[in-house]
Amino acid sequence: MRSTKDRIRHAILFEVIALFLVVPLIAWIYDMPLDHIGVVAIVSATLAMLWNYAYNLGFDHLMRHLTGSTEKSLPVRVAHALLFEGGLLVILAPFIAWYLDISFLHAVLMDATLAVFYVLYAFSFNWLYDVVFPAPGTPAPEQAS
Repeated sequence: MRSTKDRIRHAILFEVIALFLVVPLIAWIYDMPLDHIGVVAIVSATLAMLWNYAYNLGFDHLMRHLTGSTEKSLPVRVAHALLFEGGLLVILAPFIAWYLDISFLHAVLMDATLAVFYVLYAFSFNWLYDVVFPAPGTPAPEQAS
């Protein structure tokens, strides 16, 4: 299992990198002021970091309970990313609708489009994070001879 310090590093890195990638893109795609999208992004990132910590802790506990390990296969990584984004959609859509003064449906559609990016990003980021910062007790990758 990962330490609290490692989980905090994971959550912060995930959100900071995502903010630099997504804020200008969202403002441009939806033709909205950068400052409005910036506020939505910062609040969303904060909520997402809290969700990330709780979700990954729960997911790892469940994996260890069911399989005895936290090592993720490709199908488990796909499920992990999809379930994370689905939960985040439920958390963020009401805030986005309220702050941007748009309909709830528009907020859900906006958030769902972003979720596509984040599913791919979460999958890639988490895989790379596991390679760069392996969990304690994870076997080292075999070196090619």
